[in-house]
Amino acid sequence: MLKPLLLLSAAILFVIAPAPPPTLAAGAAPQEPSTNPVKPTAGNQEKAKKLFAQDCSICHGDNGNGKTDLATSMSVTLADWTDPKSLSGMSDQQLFDIIRKGKDKMPAEDPGRAKNDEVWGLVTYIRNLSKASAAAAPAADAAKPGN
Repeated sequence: MLKPLLLLSAAILFVIAPAPPPTLAAGAAPQEPSTNPVKPTAGNQEKAKKLFAQDCSICHGDNGNGKTDLATSMSVTLADWTDPKSLSGMSDQQLFDIIRKGKDKMPAEDPGRAKNDEVWGLVTYIRNLSKASAAAAPAADAAKPGN
């Protein structure tokens, strides 16, 4: 009587037990998120602003327009991130990879200087540069004489 009960219990557990998580094929890399996994907060955006000022603005400009003396002297033309169209064809993952790994003359952001969450915050900050520019334009127009 005990054996059939144990066998039945084992069969029930086998049927209702959750499936093990999928494993990666040998040599396969874990899949990266295609969109930013870090939700923006005031705190992480303040850190991103500081990181941008330290590591990015020297070439990309304080406002992200890419018009700096250093970029000119290096003979590079940088995208104007104040224009919403400039980043429209790039995913968050592509921006993350460029920041983390570097591109052309742009150096990589060393993991010792910025953790992945901070780089994701930087992706959000860079995307918001065009929104900040759009908000500043009407205010500047309103300040002009004759308006």
